Amino acid sequence: MNVVVTGATGLIGRSLTQELLANGHDVVAWTRSPEAAVSSLPARCNVVPWSPGDLPMDTLMDADAVIHLAGENVAGGRWTPSRKRALEASRIDTATAIFDAIASLPRDNRPKCLLSASAIGYYGDRGDDVLDEGSTPGTGFMPSLCTAWEAPIRRAEELGVRSAVLRIGIVLDDEGGMLGPVLPIFRAGLGGRIAGGKQWMSWIHLDDVVQLFVHALDNEDVRGPVNAATPNPVRNSDFTAALAACVGRPAFLPLPAFALRAAFGQMSSIMTASQRLIPRVAEQSGFEFRYPTLSEALGEICSRDAHELVFEQRVELPLERAFAFFADAKNLEKITPPFLHFSISSPPESDMRAGSLINYRLRLHGIPIRWRTRIDAWQPPHNFVDIQEKGPYSLWHHRHELEGHDGATIVRDRIRYRLPCGALGDLVAGSRVAKELETIFRYRRDQIVQLLSTEAAT
Repeated sequence: MNVVVTGATGLIGRSLTQELLANGHDVVAWTRSPEAAVSSLPARCNVVPWSPGDLPMDTLMDADAVIHLAGENVAGGRWTPSRKRALEASRIDTATAIFDAIASLPRDNRPKCLLSASAIGYYGDRGDDVLDEGSTPGTGFMPSLCTAWEAPIRRAEELGVRSAVLRIGIVLDDEGGMLGPVLPIFRAGLGGRIAGGKQWMSWIHLDDVVQLFVHALDNEDVRGPVNAATPNPVRNSDFTAALAACVGRPAFLPLPAFALRAAFGQMSSIMTASQRLIPRVAEQSGFEFRYPTLSEALGEICSRDAHELVFEQRVELPLERAFAFFADAKNLEKITPPFLHFSISSPPESDMRAGSLINYRLRLHGIPIRWRTRIDAWQPPHNFVDIQEKGPYSLWHHRHELEGHDGATIVRDRIRYRLPCGALGDLVAGSRVAKELETIFRYRRDQIVQLLSTEAAT
């Protein structure tokens, strides 16, 4: 199936794109930042620039399905009038543009399915009410935004296109969503309930969000609104206690509602709203949650012992020649950003193999660092692994994978890392280090493309 995905570089989009490709689908990612998307998405994903005023109609005509995830982060700042307009434009205008584009196509060229993200903010603050897909919208900015966001998607049924909107609950994952920035706080013993803790939280594990989109894509019976939240919502006080128990720390620092309002204004309503959802449509269509209970979801997430990053790119060299480039330690200097002042102080004594040691010098924020890595596995021409023996991380495990593909090579970097000082290190520097690593590997990607393009021409 040919699937167009907007918002593919977001938390859900990245995982969903990987899952669709793993299931044998062809994926076209419409993005307003092609360079960033190419660096963060799988190499087999076709990245195409778009904007609501300039849709790539040729890829739409070839699409069997469209999954619309694009939208500004509603929790990205105070809801000033200009911020509200930006949120509306990023959701309502884009959804309307997609509907209009589909409507302009001949009936036989229209995609068969249109799926879109929405949010449980549709329901507003509803206290102890049990909410299914037939419940009415609430009042306020978020319900109004979600209602207008969903409207053009649901109208696609008029065009003969099956459509569904997934009203996504609080997504749980250690690298983003609500839990990403909160988890280091709880691991440092600084967590606590929010606004008294009585409000209901309707949550869902990231893996289940992804699988629910796949389920909706594959099942003709899934139409209209779909509550993308587990059947087991919890009160905020229970969520706080479960997370604190999972990380083995106390959680005694409550965050009162007045402090949230002072810090975030009207936007704080998404942190204090009570929404008790039942995923009736998902369950009736046969969907089974991998993580139906909070203890299962948090147990899986909290058991992860390191951060993980994956970067992919395609290089136009056959597998053996591409591996030879990465097997030469000196090339590492060529593909490392200048701001790191990186140099090899002691290369391996012979050809690279398991057990080879490499010593480097670099500077991080002006601080000189000595780094020594050991080649832990060496399996030419398909993969090798280097691990840090001495350096700035408490764990650094870098697996280089190379895969031949149509005469070229897919290069995949899998990095697992931990910062020193545990939870305190994550709390103080976690987000900054993650951004710096993305910058480093984006530079690395561009340099590899340039250097290997030159080599391919020789």
